[in-house]
Amino acid sequence: CYIICNVGSDMEEYVYIDGKKYRRGYTTGSCAAAASKAATYMLITQKKIESVNIDTPKGIYLTLKPRNIEINKEYTICSIQKDGGDDIDATHTMDIFAKAEMIDRENEGEDIYVTGGIGVGTVTKKGLKVEVGKSAINPVPMNMIKTEIRKVLGTDLNTYIDKTKTLKITIYAPQGVEIAKKTFNPRLGIVGGISILGTSGIVEPMSDEGWKKSLSIELEMKRAQGLDKIILVPGNHGEEFIQNELGLDIKYVVRMSNFVGYMLMEAKRMGYKKILLAGHIGKFIKVSAGIFHTHSKVADARNEIMISNLALMGAPLEFLKEIDKCVTAEGAVEIIDQSEYTGVYEILCNKCRDRVKQHLGDDDIEVGVYMFRMDKSYLAKSDNADSIVEVFRW
Repeated sequence: CYIICNVGSDMEEYVYIDGKKYRRGYTTGSCAAAASKAATYMLITQKKIESVNIDTPKGIYLTLKPRNIEINKEYTICSIQKDGGDDIDATHTMDIFAKAEMIDRENEGEDIYVTGGIGVGTVTKKGLKVEVGKSAINPVPMNMIKTEIRKVLGTDLNTYIDKTKTLKITIYAPQGVEIAKKTFNPRLGIVGGISILGTSGIVEPMSDEGWKKSLSIELEMKRAQGLDKIILVPGNHGEEFIQNELGLDIKYVVRMSNFVGYMLMEAKRMGYKKILLAGHIGKFIKVSAGIFHTHSKVADARNEIMISNLALMGAPLEFLKEIDKCVTAEGAVEIIDQSEYTGVYEILCNKCRDRVKQHLGDDDIEVGVYMFRMDKSYLAKSDNADSIVEVFRW
């Protein structure tokens, strides 16, 4: 387990794992929201500010310092420097800029319009959370940006925004063009820059070993409470699926992140007799082929696995070529859903279950598998999944 210490209001937060202190950071989404809020305030007041406050979905309050400030009557610009804490990635220390300006509103246009500029990528392929042709600003950061701006403008936007005008916010990152080359964006069909990301607004720093141990401790705690059955999910989406789609008590749920094999063996070591796994097809399709660490940096053969299973079903070459063009499993699902090969989902679930059983090497442990879509709706299940689910309802 871990301890969180708050020191002041300016994001000096730490996570302790095995006695070692790790510093949290904040996402590009938080940077974009803070820069947008600050730029909007300075556009309205024409006054420079030294700090800007935002709330994050994580529930942590951030106080950040605007940089590179430029103020005039036509527009304002500022940036927030990204800080990944002790989980340093390619975007660490880069500046995320926001430009605020009033433009003429087109017909029934929005009062607040947010778009990406230089260094923020453009989505070119289906299967992501952002529509093709749009700037790669994910839904949660987009909502954060607009929410923080509305805190400046108040509930009555007409006080500051004439009905004939729109407040345009352009998020950009001059370093993003080069930095994106070090990310997975090119493989995902996001061209020209980075993505503005973050579901919680906060970067959680953990080493793999520390992270695995913290997950294992939760397994131990539940076993000590008398549970002999467990539900393993990769993350938030799996937990929501279990609760909302299957209607099961989340007291049985433990997150395993990408460490599928590790957590399975820990569950075996601790004496769990029934294991239900629920995850997005993009993760579990890997497990169906015996890949038990699902991070893309470790192994990523989603297309190859999907294509081989479809080929065994007799899918024609042209169909397989269409699947091969997909950059995400979700993109492949969109194509398969319109075909006669939807049975591949159940095949993958059963293969996933069989691989897990093989990995555990214990016939006495019952295993069931559910797969879901990106919207957390049901996709498929292994043959025995229903009977295992009923055990969790007792």
